[in-house]
Amino acid sequence: MDKRMIILPAIDIKDGRCVRLYQGDYAQVTTYDTDPVQVALRWQDAGASWLHIVDLDGAAQGSPANADLIGRICETTTLSIEVGGGMRSLAHIEQMLGLGVNRVILGTVAITDRALLQDALARWGQQIVVGLDARDGWIAISGWREISKVKAVTLAAELCEAGVQRFVYTDISRDGALTGPNLPALKEMQNAISCALIASGGVSSLADLQALASLGVEGTIVGKAIYTGDVDLAVAIREIERF
Repeated sequence: MDKRMIILPAIDIKDGRCVRLYQGDYAQVTTYDTDPVQVALRWQDAGASWLHIVDLDGAAQGSPANADLIGRICETTTLSIEVGGGMRSLAHIEQMLGLGVNRVILGTVAITDRALLQDALARWGQQIVVGLDARDGWIAISGWREISKVKAVTLAAELCEAGVQRFVYTDISRDGALTGPNLPALKEMQNAISCALIASGGVSSLADLQALASLGVEGTIVGKAIYTGDVDLAVAIREIERF
């Protein structure tokens, strides 16, 4: 069985630009490129097979805001693409999948509207991913601006039983901070679920990626580190995905 970990470069879109937020704070924005399509092509050239896109405007407003841009990325690249941010209805999911996106990540609605999640799973199966965004182990919703009273591991175990096949788990305190991933939290999450897990938040080096690969997670999302140059994506993919 192939246990190699997939590296998913991240493109976070705000106002049509490729940006990074610090710990999900919309007031702490760094713009890395004005053309997300060119960035996607750069990551494709580096050897990426998957791309993780976050529609930050969509997450803030509760509906997809950068569909045209996401559609252009789908048309221009050969990458498999997963998209999250503002997916709050079946129509939103259908719209994204219609653009050529491979997987849609549901965050807030997975917590606030279980019936919608079940409908989405019934219609699209493993094309539906649940994003679990946690601060100190508690689930955050609405673009990370509200902390719920739900434990991430408890929710993950419950949703796994309900038919979710894949999670993206983000430790908000590590996101965009280049402080290393929260390995104990990821290990706890893995022990709680039987489905696939993609780690997100804190990757700052090749060593971090190797540590995550040894945990056995299916994939890891890398954002800020590939924009700052702390991680060379082409080298990381060669070392981690293709050894």
